[in-house]
Amino acid sequence: MNPADDRLKALFAQDAPPLRDPVFQAAVMQRLAKRRCVQDLAFLGGVSALGGLAMWALWPILQPVLTAISGPLAPGAAALAAALSAVAILGGFGDHAASADA
Repeated sequence: MNPADDRLKALFAQDAPPLRDPVFQAAVMQRLAKRRCVQDLAFLGGVSALGGLAMWALWPILQPVLTAISGPLAPGAAALAAALSAVAILGGFGDHAASADA
């Protein structure tokens, strides 16, 4: 290289971005993941609490209705549960069914 190239290289080196620090990047990503996890847990906990409160408030209305319709729907519900169980046991649903095609 000639001296002009060396001077330009030294000049541009001052503005060069810092080298990557994988440990720092991993620490930042871990903190972001923890923060997102805590936010998701807080949201899901709040939604679950509101759902439980709504069910508690509506239970006196829902209980007689559920009792009235449970008799006629019981055979169909039992057959549906048996069919879904058979499909799940025989491998009709899930990740391994999709990977068998690949």
